[in-house]
Amino acid sequence: MNGQHYVDGKWVDGNPTVMRVWDHAIWMGAAIFDGARCFEGVTPDIELHCQRTLRSAEALGLKSPLSAGEIEDLLREGIGKFPKGTPLYLRPFMYSEEGWMEPFPESTKLIVSVVEYAMPDPTKPCSVSFSKWRRPSPETAPTNAKAVSLYAQAGRAALDARSRGFNEAIMLDPMGNVAEFSAANLWIAKDGAAHTPVPNGTFLNGITRQRTIQLLRKAGVEVYERTLTPKDILEADEIFSSGNYGKLMPITQVEDRPLQPGPIFRRARELYWEFAHGG
Repeated sequence: MNGQHYVDGKWVDGNPTVMRVWDHAIWMGAAIFDGARCFEGVTPDIELHCQRTLRSAEALGLKSPLSAGEIEDLLREGIGKFPKGTPLYLRPFMYSEEGWMEPFPESTKLIVSVVEYAMPDPTKPCSVSFSKWRRPSPETAPTNAKAVSLYAQAGRAALDARSRGFNEAIMLDPMGNVAEFSAANLWIAKDGAAHTPVPNGTFLNGITRQRTIQLLRKAGVEVYERTLTPKDILEADEIFSSGNYGKLMPITQVEDRPLQPGPIFRRARELYWEFAHGG
């Protein structure tokens, strides 16, 4: 791993060991993270990711030792340790060292990571399948946070999809409607308009998702946030994802049906890149 990590007031490289066997987060799961990107020399919406980091921490009973602005400053300091243009994954991470069932807020530890991580190739085929594993409701899990504990379920969905020969999973919500992919928000295009599941508390209303909605609407593209069913997905003209890892990425197969990247996806990606570079 080519990475720089801010731990206990100093930068260390590689993949350092940071947690102890009896730390509260290890056995009770009180840990959150956020992810931002630096690519082609730009860091779109980095301040929003830092602000969400604090909201996620608060949702789990953690207390950030730094403000969102201070976390952003550390991320930018870490970015400066790499050659300009290096594709980077930026991750503030917080966890509890002490507690019983609940974490002790004052024991919250913060680690800021900046790691070299290539952007995925949007021309590479990506197949998706519906998963039997569903997103939880807000009464049953901390769905209002980017909580580490949520990713066990997402991991099961991804593993199930890959065991059946697909690249990614589509997860439903508890009611059987479409929620998202295992680690990104989901979009379809139908009859020249963009559609994406309306946030209902079962998945994060992603920062890249919100930005894409704004950009498409400003460009005159109709965007509908609504309840989507599996039938809507199977009958879509296009399917694509939005998320921090790859920003906007096309889907080229849903179940046994082939797809092609279409004009709505291409426009969304074009608009996002223009925004990211200051347009």
